[in-house]
Amino acid sequence: MGKPLVFNIQKYSVHDGEGIRTTVFFKGCPLRCKWCHNPESQSYQKEILVYGSRCTGCGACIRTCPQKAVSYVGQEVWTDRNLCTACGDCLDVCVHNAREGAGREYEMRDLVRELEKDKMFYEQSGGGITISGGEALAQDMDYIEELMRRLHFKGYSVDVDTCGHVPYENIRRVLPYTDTFLYDIKLMNPEAHREYIGVDNRLILENLKRLSEDGGKINIRLPLIDGVNADDAHIDAVIDFLRENRINVYRVNLLKYHNTGSGKYAKLNRPYDSEGMRVPEGAWLNHVIEKFQQSGFANIQIGG
Repeated sequence: MGKPLVFNIQKYSVHDGEGIRTTVFFKGCPLRCKWCHNPESQSYQKEILVYGSRCTGCGACIRTCPQKAVSYVGQEVWTDRNLCTACGDCLDVCVHNAREGAGREYEMRDLVRELEKDKMFYEQSGGGITISGGEALAQDMDYIEELMRRLHFKGYSVDVDTCGHVPYENIRRVLPYTDTFLYDIKLMNPEAHREYIGVDNRLILENLKRLSEDGGKINIRLPLIDGVNADDAHIDAVIDFLRENRINVYRVNLLKYHNTGSGKYAKLNRPYDSEGMRVPEGAWLNHVIEKFQQSGFANIQIGG
C-alpha cells in the first residue's frame, strides 16, 4: 500500500477536540453515509472536482487530457469519471480554477512540519492535532502509526476521529499515542445502519466496547438527522448501549445535520440524495441533553 492521500489540512479547527487544533483529513472510507458532507473523502484514489460555474468552455482541459476523459457534451465540458485517472494535467491549464485535485501524498517529515506550523496555537489553547478522514484508521497503518508516534513524542495532543468500522488491531496500534478518540455512533438499528451507511454496525459497536475496556478516552459523537435518527428511540438505544457496556464516555457531542457539502456532489458528477433529511429542532436537542443527564452522563455538548 502506498502513502495515504490527504485531501485537506484544516487549520484553526475548534470542533475536532479540545482547544485550537489542526485537522488532517485522509482520503478513503469504508462507509457510504448518505449525508456525507465530504464525498471526496470516500474514495482512496485521487479525484478531480469540477466547478461548472467557473468553467468558460475554453477547451484547454479537453486538449490536454491524455486519457481523453474530458469532452464537450452539448455546450458543456464533461469529465468521464471512468476514464479520468486524476493525473492533474488539466489542473495546470485551467486558468479559471474550475478544476481542483483531491488527494495528495506527503512524505512523513513534510506532513509533520506542516502540522507543527501552528504549534503556538496548540500551546496557548490546550489544543493539538486531530487525525481524521474519510477514515484515518483504514489507511496504511504503518504510516498512520508512525505519524502519530512522532507527534506524540514531540509532545502534541493527538486525537483520532473514527467511524470505528476498521479491524480492532488498527485501533490498538494507535491507542498509546491517542489522547482522545472521537467515536461516531450513527445508527443503532443494524438494518437502518446498512440502509443509510452501507454496512451494518456490529463491528463498530464491538470495537467501541473493546476500546473502552482497553482504557481509551472516548468522545461519543452522534450525528443527528431529522427523518433518519433524530428520535427518542435512537437516543434511548444509544444510552442503553453505553450504560449496559459501561463505555468510558468522557463527552457526548450532538452533531446537527447540515447539507453544506451537498454542492461537492455535483463537482464529482454524483447525485446527492437528501430526501427526508432535515435539521433537528433545537427544543428536541435540549430534550436529548436532559435524557443523557438523567442517565448519568454529565458532559453533553451540541456541536464539536
